[in-house]
Amino acid sequence: MAELVFLKLGGSLITDKNREATAREEVIRRVAREVRQALDARPDLRLVLGHGSGSFGHFVGRRYGTRQGIRDETSWRGYAETGAAAARLNRLVTDAFLAAGVPVLSVQPSASARCRDGELLSMEVRPINVALAHGLVPLVYGDVALDEVRGCTIISTEQIFAWLADQLHPQRIILAGVVDGVFDRDPLRDPAARPIAEITPATFPAIGRQLAGSHGVDVTGGMLSKVREMLALIERQPDMEVHLISGQEPGRIVRALLRQKPIGGTVLHASRRQHQI
Repeated sequence: MAELVFLKLGGSLITDKNREATAREEVIRRVAREVRQALDARPDLRLVLGHGSGSFGHFVGRRYGTRQGIRDETSWRGYAETGAAAARLNRLVTDAFLAAGVPVLSVQPSASARCRDGELLSMEVRPINVALAHGLVPLVYGDVALDEVRGCTIISTEQIFAWLADQLHPQRIILAGVVDGVFDRDPLRDPAARPIAEITPATFPAIGRQLAGSHGVDVTGGMLSKVREMLALIERQPDMEVHLISGQEPGRIVRALLRQKPIGGTVLHASRRQHQI
């Protein structure tokens, strides 16, 4: 049965988030091969890809305060430079996936995204629908956007996925980063951190108090923001699941795409019902 899945490659996975503009190109190429493997195994799988800006957009965005908006003319220069940095990483990802035989079509969010005080209001969806209809794999990414209140801002891939999910209704969203799901503390800093296997809207208030920001530079809010954004989406679409996994280990992404256990990580879903992946 045909299935639509959104897959995000986190900035922490495809870049060194502690070193500006440093792509992990071998990881990008390996993930591209895994996606090709999944598409070969499941010809009915429809996929929308996304990636974070990692150490490309986040460093520049923090330098100029782009997410907070326009303060002076220098801020507009920051808007342009942050968008250019995000696009440079997207070019690397696009080329790697095409080289692996994945027919990605890069869709620039900032070309059509409209925000109000940091919230994504709308984005052109027709190119994505046309790409899916013709067997292509749309590729979006964390980017800058014009904002009715702030002048400009930065939108995360999770924001873009949440908006697109309301239009396209995927069955699953997979968020692949370095950390294997959600922990009660940052496992990159504290080896005693404990994994959280599942989160629902009902359990999130208690868990949310334990979550902190991401390990590297991230101007879009870190893990807490990602989980909150995805749970809000699940409340609107309770039949959908979100799986947060590590893409560090070869084979994990292809297993997640093909529903092959064990996958690990954290599942976000609407209730304590038995989840499917």
